[in-house]
Amino acid sequence: MEKKVQQLLSQLAGVEAELGRPEVVQDQKRYRSLTQTHSYLSEVKDCWESLETARRQLEENRSLLKSETDKEFLDILRDDCAKLEEKITKQEQRLVLLLVPPDPNDHRNTIIEIRAGTGGDEAALFVGDCVRMYKLFADHMGWKYEELSCASSDVGGYKEYVMVVSGTNAYRYLKHEAGTHRVQRVPATEAQGRIHTSAVTMAVFMEPEEGEEITIDEKDLRIDTYRSSGAGGQHVNTTDSAVRITHIPTGTVVYSQEERSQHKNKAKAMRLLQAKIVEAEAQKAAAEIASTRASQVGSGDRSERIRTYNFPQNRITDHRIGLTRHNLDRVMDGDLEEIVQALVAHYHQQKLHTDEPTDSVA
Repeated sequence: MEKKVQQLLSQLAGVEAELGRPEVVQDQKRYRSLTQTHSYLSEVKDCWESLETARRQLEENRSLLKSETDKEFLDILRDDCAKLEEKITKQEQRLVLLLVPPDPNDHRNTIIEIRAGTGGDEAALFVGDCVRMYKLFADHMGWKYEELSCASSDVGGYKEYVMVVSGTNAYRYLKHEAGTHRVQRVPATEAQGRIHTSAVTMAVFMEPEEGEEITIDEKDLRIDTYRSSGAGGQHVNTTDSAVRITHIPTGTVVYSQEERSQHKNKAKAMRLLQAKIVEAEAQKAAAEIASTRASQVGSGDRSERIRTYNFPQNRITDHRIGLTRHNLDRVMDGDLEEIVQALVAHYHQQKLHTDEPTDSVA
């Protein structure tokens, strides 16, 4: 690990020199790429220096423990050692994650689509809980989010909710959230106190950047307008401002009704349609991915799951990496960082293993 860190730190001075060149500043694409690289290398440098400082302090404290005789001071040293050991462990974990190479797509705007699966009303309520969880996580990470479309449930929550999240490392941390999320809890309407199991499905894909957007022929679209309505059929407004767009060749349907302007709703729906079509084409073209967006979300059946949220036991389990924690209350309040970082590190190691050359068999 130290060798890899030193290799990265040796690049920092060169990147800083490049950033100071006038011709680089004028090339916005090159400048943006270099600033992201500089930010990454600086973070590695800060983490490594903090880790090395803590290691030196711990070594000094351990030397003092061997020679010190004052009981009160010994207690202070032992307490300080325990804190330093904890800090070192956390910094080592952070460094392992930082050594996962940055990807050009890490900072891309990320579209999250959450739908209620099996479980009826309870699944719709959990969609609402998940929307809140990801918004709080975005707040914690300093990201921005914008609602693209939603379909409210009569009992609260949502049948479907779509939003775009933007910020540093948004796609890096959110891309592994795609799949079926299973919830186990006692619904508010359950008189016998029985635990119910329901599920929501989640798709995650990048919003196309300028230059990536595809041209969609208006003749391939069916655009319907209708009156926006909320839960229980209550009218949000009295004009046909809601927009539903169907891409006839692919059968992709998107909609937006949250804005009062039909023009704004159409623009949001077109953003989502563009993203879905680009994502489907990218997955089709990728050799390692055999199917389209459906491979992410699954059927929404309870038996298909990437993660289980068990409320009675305050337990969350990510089944892909065998990670279990008993801090579900904190996770639902947006404390997702440990889980998403573990997933990033896991899939990087998996990729390294997959890419390793194998001996040929004669």
